[in-house]
Amino acid sequence: MLVRIIAVALMGWAIADVSLYWVLRNHNQQPVEVVTLVFKSLPFIVGVVFLIKARALADWISDKLDL
Repeated sequence: MLVRIIAVALMGWAIADVSLYWVLRNHNQQPVEVVTLVFKSLPFIVGVVFLIKARALADWISDKLDL
């Protein structure tokens, strides 16, 4: 469950970061840079991967903590 919460938090953080970047660039009448937009969306991609592999990640973390 904790892995899913972290994944959703990463996705929410990326959505907020990208949207604020977009709004600020449009407010200042500057062009949106694609490279910066891609870098700011990386946590969203990591969050999606965490959601897809949530069970495997949870099992792996559990195994590592059982040492």
